[in-house]
Amino acid sequence: MRVSPLPLLSPLLALLCLLGPAVSAPLAAQEIVIANPNLYEKTLDAARQAVAFYGTYDDPEALRRVADIGYQIALQSKFRDVPFSFYLVDLPVPNAFALPGGQIFVTRGMLDLGLTDDMLANLLGHEIAHVTHRHGTRIQKRARLLNLLSQALVLGVLVGVDDSSEPRDGLYNTGDNRKGSLLQGAMAGGVVLSELLLRNYSRDFEDEADDEGQRLAAAGGWNPIGAQELWALMRNRLPQSNEYGYWRTHPFSSDRERAAGARARELKIQQPAPVEDYRAATQQVLIAFGDEVDGKEAEKLERFAKRSALTAWPRGTRAESLRLAELHRIKEQATSAERAIDRDFGKVVRAYLREIEEVREVDTETTFPKTLEREVADLRAASTEIFPEALAVWEGEIWQTKFLETFLSNFPTVKEAPEVALALGNAYARLNRQADAVKQFLRASEPGTDTEAGERALRGLRNLTPHLVEMEALQRIANQLQDDEVTNLAENRLRELARTFDKLEFGAAYLETFPDGPHAEAIGERIEALADDLYGEVVLYQGVGDLVKALDRINLILTHAPLSRAAAQLREKAMLEAS
Repeated sequence: MRVSPLPLLSPLLALLCLLGPAVSAPLAAQEIVIANPNLYEKTLDAARQAVAFYGTYDDPEALRRVADIGYQIALQSKFRDVPFSFYLVDLPVPNAFALPGGQIFVTRGMLDLGLTDDMLANLLGHEIAHVTHRHGTRIQKRARLLNLLSQALVLGVLVGVDDSSEPRDGLYNTGDNRKGSLLQGAMAGGVVLSELLLRNYSRDFEDEADDEGQRLAAAGGWNPIGAQELWALMRNRLPQSNEYGYWRTHPFSSDRERAAGARARELKIQQPAPVEDYRAATQQVLIAFGDEVDGKEAEKLERFAKRSALTAWPRGTRAESLRLAELHRIKEQATSAERAIDRDFGKVVRAYLREIEEVREVDTETTFPKTLEREVADLRAASTEIFPEALAVWEGEIWQTKFLETFLSNFPTVKEAPEVALALGNAYARLNRQADAVKQFLRASEPGTDTEAGERALRGLRNLTPHLVEMEALQRIANQLQDDEVTNLAENRLRELARTFDKLEFGAAYLETFPDGPHAEAIGERIEALADDLYGEVVLYQGVGDLVKALDRINLILTHAPLSRAAAQLREKAMLEAS
């Protein structure tokens, strides 16, 4: 197994990192420090970009499981130069990787394999071992990569990895160097980020991480035979191609599987030590770091550090303060509109209810949910107060799309909701937001909703379906609608488009929503073909000096087909040019 850590920087930056002051916080039981704050900040921001680039796998229970096992193993490592953090990313390909700042990633595809706790413990032990043995800072090529990623941040031209809705910055005032700078920024953003995470280690480093990972798993109370079982599961379940995610980053050999079994027989499963103080210490260091960051990305990095702190230890007064601060930020953002009827109380209530559920899962004794429930009551009262005004606007029959969206968010169960959903579906259809239009038409036509609105929504779907090009929308119709005529139209249209669609984003949207859908295989093959064609255009436009068009194709590949052959070629090309 293996992770792809992040490298160091240039020799000069590396020297500055070594001379920089350590960021630390006094801790009750375990003194965790950030021994190299400059390097740590770069790896944490690379982690933030990775989560934004690949997407968060939103499964709180799975994240709790990974964190519970991961922190027990991190405790056993006795490594205190970084605070470890754990993240789930929404990639269907089974994989796991780490950065040298202690950021450990597990993909949705890995968890979907059904790993036992012993397997997961050995997997996380392997990734933690790459950090504790500093594998990510002992390879010169990886050292260049983090420096390139840092340069892209300075330039402000990262593509596809910004987690805000604000316009992305770009180099629009660089005179004759504009095109080259844009292309360099794109390559150093998406491509270098992928390369940092998805490149494999040397065999020596892999063997070292195998050995240490099993020892850590056993010390944490799990059976080290889980490493051999994990290898066997991978060998039986996954295609052993170097182009396939897990095998690309964790090259397989039967020797490694046999060695794992032999080591397991020599290791004794230990009684795990209490981990609460260590996790609270990790939380404290992450909060302190978030409070101290500055620079262009400071706000985003602070929020990311504090979300990581909440995963580190989700209980206690500090965790509750983190939750409340984030909820208040969401509330301020969603209810800041000048007109009361434009304030999205529903969005805020849903965020509060999710936190209440999460707190009850992790701490059955706290009274914090009662505090949140009081704020929810205030939000609902405010929403109820504006309903008459919102209803008057609705009945006035002159609306903007934003009003319809907010109305449904605030009042999802009122008797007018089906008609509002129908109106919103029509608005989305006019804006050519096909998938959004279909969602609202389906909502308006749900059994038990207003009959007239449902009939009109059904007519809208019947008219829209033959012209849909967004396959995600077609699959929703096929899955959810109880009307044979429209369902057959959707299925026929899907079969046609699955092998002929011409925009990567349509295929990517389908696979993101329906990774195991009936047309996923055909759509995946079509994505590969389209990405290959775009890569050919990249080479062509670079050859004739039209770097803006080349950049456009690079962005499409990295954003919508980051695991394709074409993306791998872009990474390799970027690395060759950077070496």
